[in-house]
Amino acid sequence: MSLDAFSEYFGELTDPRQTAKISYPLFDVLFLTVCAVIAGAEGWEDIEDFGEAHLDWFQDKGLFPNGLPVHDTIARIVSALEPTEFQQCFVHWAQSVNERTGSELIAIDGKTLRGSYDREDRRSAIHMVSAFSVDNKVVMGQLKTEDKSNEITAIPALLSLLDINGCLVSIDAMGCQTKIAETIISQGGDYLLAVKDNQELLHRAVQRELRPVHSKETSQDNVTIEHGHGRTEAREYHVLPADALLGEFPEWTGLKTLGVAIGYRQDKSGKSSLEYRYYISSAELDTARFAAAVRGHWCIENSLHWVLDVSMKEDNCLIYRENAAEILAGFRHMALNMLRSETSKKASIRRKQKMASMNSAYLEKVVIAGLALLGKK
Repeated sequence: MSLDAFSEYFGELTDPRQTAKISYPLFDVLFLTVCAVIAGAEGWEDIEDFGEAHLDWFQDKGLFPNGLPVHDTIARIVSALEPTEFQQCFVHWAQSVNERTGSELIAIDGKTLRGSYDREDRRSAIHMVSAFSVDNKVVMGQLKTEDKSNEITAIPALLSLLDINGCLVSIDAMGCQTKIAETIISQGGDYLLAVKDNQELLHRAVQRELRPVHSKETSQDNVTIEHGHGRTEAREYHVLPADALLGEFPEWTGLKTLGVAIGYRQDKSGKSSLEYRYYISSAELDTARFAAAVRGHWCIENSLHWVLDVSMKEDNCLIYRENAAEILAGFRHMALNMLRSETSKKASIRRKQKMASMNSAYLEKVVIAGLALLGKK
């Protein structure tokens, strides 16, 4: 197995250490960390223990000729990496492994790393904003904010790192901002933005225009019904050209479509709820594509955030020193992309992690799958 493809993207990260004091090459430590996270490591001691258990495997590949660093050394090296530089390397790598579909949906959403609360300085837990390719289930990039409210400034910064040309970018109501819409359009993409009362006048206008449409008799083609988890859910979708709002809201660059998703839920106790969610888009969406995009956006919750918490125990990770929480979040995203790229074994992410921790041959399969994708570009 050649590590040249991995080195191409991560081999030029700036080493934060003084040259005279380097005992362990930075690349070796980075590769150890991503392999350990693939195998389910949640902290520095886990990474050291994994490295000791698989030291022969690493040394067969020419890594760690002088033995393995202790966990404190691993922590110091990883924590001192420059986050912006690391994220740029990650984005370039992720874009190389993501096979474009032509009309790809990229969902953007934020997640708080609850275990990253700094107990010494009482600094808030960090909040990561991620971009997720729904079609391929690949994390495209992520940036840290200090709190959820700063998603408004982080989203344009994250978008500037991505190739979104020809893509539909979906964001919840926090990202319903004219600057974000302009950024997406200027990079050749289209936006699908949820509209709520943080854009009160726009929200009222979209409701006004769509009310006559969804008040009509519903077509079976517009409705999906699902049964499961002790409840029944019905979803109904409607779209309308945005022509009537162009003069009223000229600041919304490229506005072309208005949409509403109506959700009805009833649980086994008989309790029911009805919800209307409104959207604007710069794409000319028909009902089918709008419905697919609205449903697809929630994949970032189910296929990314849920997996990070349940399978990779992200919220239980109590690491917060220097840049460590942000860098390790990036390693978890890398590991998740690589685990999903290995398809010879039909298994959950958690089971794949366990197999990689116990079996060097399977770990190598996961790594080769990720590197093989790099070789396609």
